[in-house]
Amino acid sequence: MKLKILYIIISMFFSSSFIFASVSQNAVEFFKQYENYANNYNEELLNMYSPEVKIIREVVKPTGETVDVVIPAKRFFKELKIGQKTAKLRKYKNKYRNVTVQEISDGIKITAERQPAKENYWLKMYQIVQKTDSGFKIKEEMMQTKVQSFLRHIDKGE
Repeated sequence: MKLKILYIIISMFFSSSFIFASVSQNAVEFFKQYENYANNYNEELLNMYSPEVKIIREVVKPTGETVDVVIPAKRFFKELKIGQKTAKLRKYKNKYRNVTVQEISDGIKITAERQPAKENYWLKMYQIVQKTDSGFKIKEEMMQTKVQSFLRHIDKGE
C-alpha cells in the first residue's frame, strides 16, 4: 500500500515537471518566433500581442536612473506598424541573450537581455505571456531603452 502511494506521488511529480517543461519549451519557441518576426519586420508580430497588452518602456537616463513610461495599446500598435517600415529601411535588428522562462500566477514570464542594433550595451526586457485558444499572447511587455524621447509620452493617452 505504501509503495502504491509513493508511486502515485512520484508519478505526479514527474508528470507535473514534464508539463511545465513542455509549457516552458513552448514559451521559448514562442519567443524565438517573436524574435524572428521582429527582426524580419513581419506583420504577424502584431498578432503575438493581446489587444489589451500593457507596454512599458523603462527609459534609462544618462545618470542611470530609470523612468517607466506606459504606452497605451492602441498607440503601440499604430506606432509598431509605422516603426516596422522605418526599421526595415534602416536594417534595424535586436539581439537577445540569457532568455529564461518562469511560470508565474498570471502566465509565463520570459526575461532576456536585448542588444539594440549597432550598440554595444545590453538592456533588460521581459514579456508576460498567457495561453489562449489561439496560442500564446503577450499580455505585458517591458523593455529598457536609452531613447530619451519616450519621456515625452509620460502620462499621455492614445
